[in-house]
Amino acid sequence: MAVIDASDAPIGRLATRLAKRLLEGEEINVVNAEKAIITGNKDEIKERYLSRKRRGGTKRKGPYFPRLPHLILKRTVRGMLPYQQPKGRKAYKRLKVYIGVPKELEGKEMEKIEYKKSTNYITLKELSEYMGIKWE
Repeated sequence: MAVIDASDAPIGRLATRLAKRLLEGEEINVVNAEKAIITGNKDEIKERYLSRKRRGGTKRKGPYFPRLPHLILKRTVRGMLPYQQPKGRKAYKRLKVYIGVPKELEGKEMEKIEYKKSTNYITLKELSEYMGIKWE
């Protein structure tokens, strides 16, 4: 079981690595999902995610798009798995994503995936706040 710290990692690059490892049969726990980043223009990112959220409308049921940071990251990984096939669904079930660090994973060694830091980005926490999540 691998524990990966998502702080300052671009979600697209992180998700591709996670999907590959999940398909190989590894169980993965991702912590600090709210600190993962999306690179690009903040206003364009906010509008893109808000339009995905609105896509279901009021008359139709679905498609539903998550607003919580850990669910946004999990959904991104799901998009990179062959989810409609049994191997993709089994791989997706081996992924656990958390906001912060849960008590059962505090003492474990965490992998930090290093990326080149971008100057133009938004964190998943900021994006979630924009989409309507209230933090305590």
